[in-house]
Amino acid sequence: MTYPKIIQGGMGVAVSSWELANAVSREGQLGVISGTGIGLILISRLMAGDEGGHVRRALSAFPYPDIANALIEKYYIEGGKIDEMPYKRATLWTNTPSKELNQLTAIANFVEVWLAKEGHNNPVGINLLEKVQLPNLSSIYGAMLAGVDYVIMGAGIPMHIPGVLDKFVNHEVADYRLDATNTDEGDDYRVIFDPQEIFPDPINTVGQLKRPLFLPIVSSVVLAMALRKRANGEVNGFIIEMPTAGGHNAPPRVEAYNDEGEPIYGEKDAVDLSKFRKFGLPFWLAGGYGSAEMLQQALEEGAEGVQVGTAFAYSDESGFDKNLKQKVIGMVLEDEAKVYTDPVASPTGFPFKVVQVPGTVSDKDISEARPRVCDVGYLRHIVKQDGELVYRCPAEPIKDYLRKGGKIEDTVGRKCLCNHLGAAAGYPQVKRSGYVEPPIVTSGDDLPNIKQFIPAGETHYSAKDVISILLGEKIPVHPV
Repeated sequence: MTYPKIIQGGMGVAVSSWELANAVSREGQLGVISGTGIGLILISRLMAGDEGGHVRRALSAFPYPDIANALIEKYYIEGGKIDEMPYKRATLWTNTPSKELNQLTAIANFVEVWLAKEGHNNPVGINLLEKVQLPNLSSIYGAMLAGVDYVIMGAGIPMHIPGVLDKFVNHEVADYRLDATNTDEGDDYRVIFDPQEIFPDPINTVGQLKRPLFLPIVSSVVLAMALRKRANGEVNGFIIEMPTAGGHNAPPRVEAYNDEGEPIYGEKDAVDLSKFRKFGLPFWLAGGYGSAEMLQQALEEGAEGVQVGTAFAYSDESGFDKNLKQKVIGMVLEDEAKVYTDPVASPTGFPFKVVQVPGTVSDKDISEARPRVCDVGYLRHIVKQDGELVYRCPAEPIKDYLRKGGKIEDTVGRKCLCNHLGAAAGYPQVKRSGYVEPPIVTSGDDLPNIKQFIPAGETHYSAKDVISILLGEKIPVHPV
């Protein structure tokens, strides 16, 4: 089998958009869409007027036109909403989601994958987070309806995903064990997705689906070995991510911090690639591999290639808000870009990389001025309390978090990534009070190196520029 040398990173919310994935796949590499929060984005795009008609074009290809048309009727606004109008929100996820929420999420992922695959015959992948468990079943099913070729998942230990892929090939019921805390021995909480309950007669309407390849993102040999031994189906390879990568990072094995409060990664966090080579499975290296030299080094280590996120995040085709994208590129060109590994920003508890950009929540005053509210809820923790499951987020109103058994110290410094990342994609929520959610920007430590992709005399670059330079087909004007 031929594998891609370059996997474009799956960056949410909607930074790894269908436009970006389509552009990368057209060049013969693996374009990847982010499925995280894509239901939120589908609603926002329709309410913003669906410029270019792309969402409605993809919806016209959905195998259940009545259900797709109902979404258009519910959310589409001709010409786009006025700035002061809030975006509508779907109901928050629980372990017993409504049929409508499952449909919305599946359709949103179908739309994104369908558009990413439009106009070429090359593979496309989807990236999801194990930490965002509740929507994953409907996300995967929707992506498979559109013929997704790879499922990539990080931020946790996705033991149950291979079996889910196997079940969905024939539209069988799949379940997903939830990482609930404060549980008793014998407790087994799951979210269930039955394709035949969510959509009418999928076996005869759609037919058998293709089983995509599964590539978990891991940060250690121990995690990879656990997945190989305990996963409930076939693992087809690994993406090995270093702590210099953007977004969420695995916590260091030994808790220690530098003078600025960032976690320190040491020898115990190093990855022994010789052990990965013995697995006999393909692997890709990620985190700081965004250059031709690092791609060559990965190949010499026995990798199939590299996964690159930050370089593609600032390309013309990415889903970053254009003004925000240009602001960061300007900072890079002026050698002013700084990435901070924040140990507490993410409600997940994982370290999260934050670019220090004026006007975003990296500004302490902007962050502290934000009213606490949890109206999206993707990163809520699942906790058993008084015999029932409750859903809490350390970034929600403090009194609500404490009422659900949370500790006050866990609320300090937390950011509402759900809203802030949506704002970074150009869809900031407007509250009834008139408050507009500010964005957050995340990138890998090698953010300053994106200047190598910028052509002479320009202040922007394309996904094709990134690929050409990584493959050594083009010499960078600003070498790393």
